Amino acid sequence: MKRLITLSFFMLTILFLFNGCSGNVNNSIMFKNAAAGNIYVNFRGNLVKISSGNLVQIKNIPQGKYQYVTTYDIPIGVTGSSVSGDVNGTVTINAGTKILVFYSSYISGGIYTLTATKSNNDNQTKNNPVIF
Repeated sequence: MKRLITLSFFMLTILFLFNGCSGNVNNSIMFKNAAAGNIYVNFRGNLVKISSGNLVQIKNIPQGKYQYVTTYDIPIGVTGSSVSGDVNGTVTINAGTKILVFYSSYISGGIYTLTATKSNNDNQTKNNPVIF
């Protein structure tokens, strides 16, 4: 009887361990281009072209910190360009992380400005506990 209880406990422990470990990392980063021209994102050593109005999703990214750098096409007729926001940056990928980098643009006084915002689904308060 003692042997059966020990074996049952051992089997349940193994079941919980393997059930809790997923082989799929389920991480992703999306680049959405609502800007007037094409953008090009260098992420993890790959150059990704994102045409205006399109979205590119990169899935199953290993956990870690990664940099991304953005270059862009300038529309015909503008006299200059500038960038603002999260056009270039670093992303931190944790278990289940989903990141969106959203690009938009505007033209003012002949200057084309590309802007980017970055958001993610990670808990931003985990290092700052709530105190009552």
